Amino acid sequence: MSNRPNNLPLRILSPAKINLFLRVTGKRPDGYHDLQTVFQFLQLHDIVEIELTEDAVVSRIDQHDFELPEVDLAVRAARLIGQYRKPDNLPGVRITLNKTIPCGAGMGGGSSNAASVLVGLNYLWRLNLDEFALLDIGTQLGADVPIFIKGHACWAEGAGNIFTSCIPPERWHVIWIPDCVVSTRDVFGHPDLNRNDPKITYQDYQQGCCQNTLEPVVRALFKPVDDALSILGQYGKPQLNGSGSSVFLPCESFAEANSIREELPANENIHVSRSMNTFERFVA
Repeated sequence: MSNRPNNLPLRILSPAKINLFLRVTGKRPDGYHDLQTVFQFLQLHDIVEIELTEDAVVSRIDQHDFELPEVDLAVRAARLIGQYRKPDNLPGVRITLNKTIPCGAGMGGGSSNAASVLVGLNYLWRLNLDEFALLDIGTQLGADVPIFIKGHACWAEGAGNIFTSCIPPERWHVIWIPDCVVSTRDVFGHPDLNRNDPKITYQDYQQGCCQNTLEPVVRALFKPVDDALSILGQYGKPQLNGSGSSVFLPCESFAEANSIREELPANENIHVSRSMNTFERFVA
């Protein structure tokens, strides 16, 4: 990083995430739910480019063929961390998003982009904010932002923001994104959702406790998710990713994952991707 020319945009790899399991262990006084999960990252990623400007404006350029809200999480992240900017810093920020992570699929694309902006501007503006400060800012933006700031696979508890680093196996997955948008609020508010899973340990997870408590509710509400899980079930043990809509099937190798992908409907949004416990954040 120290050899990066000052006149070039900072390029940051912004990966998708995968929840290897998810349990709902209670409802909190603040309205959120207590969870247990394991986060990993996927090779499937966006690229976020950041450059400083003199015009005191936070702007965003989209290098993809779908629309995002004018003020998305990346823009909000830049404005929020901008409160820490020093007087001698260039005031403006231009963010270029090169997105391949599908939106609204529960893969954390927007949260990952926001974390990339926070880390990138902390570097470009030389704010020297430590990880705890960045995590606090990230939490203000969304529940999934902090894990992308951590940048390491984690066992997570609380509202999904109490982290313990872990090293689950890195595996190839078939990732299927059904053509529907799942409302996380509706899923967590559904009367049929079990909110009283007994807590488990990481060792319990390693021994096979890896279900997603949200899956029955999401399958009942969203037929495309149910269909995808049913089809993938012919090849193994697929799971809902977070609150969906994406689902994943763990495989033993790229060859196995790619072979399964070739047998699935060609018109569906399906990817083959390897999970990662860490990732190189800054790219050339």
